[in-house]
Amino acid sequence: MSRYLFLVLGLVIGVANASEQSPPKTTVPAPHDLAYSLGASLGERLRQEVPDLQIEALLDGLKQAYQGKPLALDNTRIEQILAQHEAQAAADAQAPKSEKALTAEQQFLTQEKAASGVRELEDGILLTELTPGTGSKPLASDEVQVKYVGRLPDGTVFDKSTQPQWFRLDSVISGWSSALQQMPVGAKWRLVIPSAQAYGADGAGELIPPYTPLIFEIELLGTRH
Repeated sequence: MSRYLFLVLGLVIGVANASEQSPPKTTVPAPHDLAYSLGASLGERLRQEVPDLQIEALLDGLKQAYQGKPLALDNTRIEQILAQHEAQAAADAQAPKSEKALTAEQQFLTQEKAASGVRELEDGILLTELTPGTGSKPLASDEVQVKYVGRLPDGTVFDKSTQPQWFRLDSVISGWSSALQQMPVGAKWRLVIPSAQAYGADGAGELIPPYTPLIFEIELLGTRH
């Protein structure tokens, strides 16, 4: 077979492949079909997001806004209603995560409570005495000097003192304030602090997720008024 024939066959096959791969020509949709398609797409999304939506009211609002007619509700009220709807939708989306986190926290606290040497303080904080102390106990308005390590339930260290630190007890999380008022100078405790006594539903940035109990090893070195 000649070289020329090979070239012709290659061109024919290339054109054939190109025609098979090129997208089919489309025609401009009829106005009715376009409107129907937009409505179907919108309806599908709204069915998923707002399953109990009143369709007639939706159509009234759509027609009046699209045709530039006076609306049944003023813009301020519409914005208020939409903001409330978005806030509720966000809360509903967050609820499953919150329930899962609360369940995980309760399981963790139950497991920790069952460990040897653990006792529970009145506010739900779990205490394990690592080293006893014989000094005075701080008051709620005092400053305390401590060394500490803070961990998440999975053992991740999220905070640690590299040298002794002074803190005012009225400026720390409630779990610290409550526990350290019962701690004598010289003691070293392991504390498991429920999220309600730490950062609660808000968490603390990217370090501490919502509803996370915290584990601290704290050594109380001193106190001052």
